[in-house]
Amino acid sequence: MERLSAEGVDVVRVVYPDLIGTDRARDVLVDHLPSACEHGLAFCRAVYHTTPQGDVVPVAGGLDAGLPDITVRPDLSTLATLPWEPGVATCLGEVTDPATGAPAPESPRDLLRGVLDRCAERGLRPVVGPELEYFLLEPAPGTPTGWRRAPETAGAVYTAGLRADPDNHLLRTLRHLRDLGIGVITGNHEFDGGQYEINLTHSDALDAADRSFRFKAAVKELARKEGRLATFMAKPFGDAGGSGFHLHLSCDDAEGRNAFDDPAGAYGLSATARHAVAGVVAHAPALAALANPTVNSYKRFGPDTLAPWLIDWGLDNRSAMVRIPPERGSGARLELRLGDAGANPYLLVAGTIAAALLGIQAGEEPPAPLEGYGYDTSRSAVLPTDLSAALDALEADTALTEVLGKGFVSSFLTYKRNEVERFQRHVTDWEFTEYAYHL
Repeated sequence: MERLSAEGVDVVRVVYPDLIGTDRARDVLVDHLPSACEHGLAFCRAVYHTTPQGDVVPVAGGLDAGLPDITVRPDLSTLATLPWEPGVATCLGEVTDPATGAPAPESPRDLLRGVLDRCAERGLRPVVGPELEYFLLEPAPGTPTGWRRAPETAGAVYTAGLRADPDNHLLRTLRHLRDLGIGVITGNHEFDGGQYEINLTHSDALDAADRSFRFKAAVKELARKEGRLATFMAKPFGDAGGSGFHLHLSCDDAEGRNAFDDPAGAYGLSATARHAVAGVVAHAPALAALANPTVNSYKRFGPDTLAPWLIDWGLDNRSAMVRIPPERGSGARLELRLGDAGANPYLLVAGTIAAALLGIQAGEEPPAPLEGYGYDTSRSAVLPTDLSAALDALEADTALTEVLGKGFVSSFLTYKRNEVERFQRHVTDWEFTEYAYHL
């Protein structure tokens, strides 16, 4: 309290992720913060089951149970002042079921904690480095969506400065995120007009997921302050590529050494690393449901998209689903390139680690690594091509769902299948253009 008052902070924003990784929050006046910490803040549990359009999906424990509460308590260890909003600090919230005192069944943060507990039983501490892309949009009245890329400059891949960012959006954002203290390290303009990538430093898996969640919320909020829209949607435009969410994963052993490194091992990787790769490859169809969790996600895939739509792995090969970067020693790691930017960071990290852990437990070697340019269906199996198929694969992968928790997976499947059903009933502009005049 004294520290916040000394910094001129009179409001604390308590934030937690919902099922799709969107931030849910409440502003608490500092004078009432002790009460919020002691008693918690009441939210309706069905907020986890609420769609982006505000409809409540009938997930068990929500509507059928009379819309009961969850309790959210500020985690003051995560407290940080908001550089762009004077007088406001923010922190993550710990979510519990008031009836049991246990973590809320749909809490993505606690799902990840459960997976990490399993890793700890094997003496492993996962370390994650996130990379995220997004599009910056500005209002465009009269266009179908009302938004256009800002700017629409083409051919400025991997650049910085005014060439593709004429009003220094990236610089402003980097500086604000640096001051927020979430471990931002680099940024650049990406492949398509109005597309940017910002990288975060690596850290313990829960911390990395926390920082990725806060990063996405902050980028969207900063864009709103300027009357713009920052979207992490997988593929917002038909004439542009998609936005990825790549994860770099390694594990430290009980002595703090990188358990993925072994100069004498095949490819310079330890057996643990190779088994982890095998696990991610084996469970990739189910993992797609968490890494590519929207109807739109699967429009990012296909030939010449540079997005991984086949199940393979390779040594320093960016056309593979799992890439092994060239560093060894303390830098030995795998890079999962499957995820799109719309993924919930907690679910993507939890699913990737769970798949890797299952591979380590099974002790099997991965198939031969991809050589040359990939995207050849004669060499590699195809990932699910739509959300329905990915959800079916997740449900069928009993080993992965057991690690993630059957209760959580059931809620996730119900929520996401409702999304598919709503989309299938929706008449799109494409359908009208294709059929209305001639049929």
